[in-house]
Amino acid sequence: MTDTPTLPAVSSREWHLASRPVGWPKPEDFAFVEAEVPQPGEGEVLVRNKYLSVDPYMRGRMSDAKSYVAPFELGKVMQGGAVGEVVASNAEGLSVGDHVLHFFGWREYAVVGAKNAVKVDPDAAPLSTYLGVLGMTGLTAYAGLLRTAAFKEGDTVFVSGAAGAVGGQVGQIAKLKGASRVIGSAGSDEKVKLLVEEYGFDAAFNYKDGSVAEQLRAAAPDGIDVYFDNVGGDHLEAAIGSLNQGGRIAVCGMISVYNNTEPAPGPKNLARLIATRGRIEGFLVGDHYDLQPQFVREVAPWVASGELKYRETVVEGIENNLEAFLGVLRGDNTGKMIVKL
Repeated sequence: MTDTPTLPAVSSREWHLASRPVGWPKPEDFAFVEAEVPQPGEGEVLVRNKYLSVDPYMRGRMSDAKSYVAPFELGKVMQGGAVGEVVASNAEGLSVGDHVLHFFGWREYAVVGAKNAVKVDPDAAPLSTYLGVLGMTGLTAYAGLLRTAAFKEGDTVFVSGAAGAVGGQVGQIAKLKGASRVIGSAGSDEKVKLLVEEYGFDAAFNYKDGSVAEQLRAAAPDGIDVYFDNVGGDHLEAAIGSLNQGGRIAVCGMISVYNNTEPAPGPKNLARLIATRGRIEGFLVGDHYDLQPQFVREVAPWVASGELKYRETVVEGIENNLEAFLGVLRGDNTGKMIVKL
């Protein structure tokens, strides 16, 4: 069972949370350290990480406020999605040379229990896609659109943060499944062009160019049936204002308020939900893992054929993991932000 009973001592560079950020995270809130990695115990493997994921939700884990997931511990290495190669195994079913998806990112090497490692095939798809278009990011888009927002053929769909990893996939899945119109918002003219010319959105706008509500009304004069929310704030209020009767809003994230030090005001027009019989529902991808097999069956062929396009913003080096994360909060990425080790 054990491929490599004893390895020379392995050291790993890794990122620790040094203090809980107030407002925007600062470099001094983190520590980049070198630590010795233990040998894998019974049922464990040692993984050399190749790709790491940084995502907006990680900002919430840096706070100690009560939430749906435990906060990162001070003075301890942080966590996140990662794909790597098994370099030592003490577990049945996983051998040296296998590639696995796991949740022990922000570090070069990780000891991972076999039950927490999912074997992935580097020949079926690039390893980085298992962190994005075919991973948790993709499942988030799929479950939020199809289950939470109850998308149906002919719907008009609005997606905020549409050039991000989740948003870009939401819009394309909606088009592939027969949406009558898909509109996206993004933070640069280059991203707007990407949405229309490459991802096939019917319309897109730069939210920095003016009122989101006015730009949405111009892009969707007949209103919207589904809003997939990655941003919150003025985008959510604008969506409520354009919601058709029976419209549905799936709240995936609210990146516009993650670094606020004071509570953000809610939409002023919530009463409009009464007239439209509209529905707002938040969701977490962790509640929808039962959809994973269906998701892969349906989406992997779209990716392989090129019908569903994806972008990755790749940052090189574990030492730049923090800057990559801050870049996600700033909106620097197009598509999935990936750190390549």
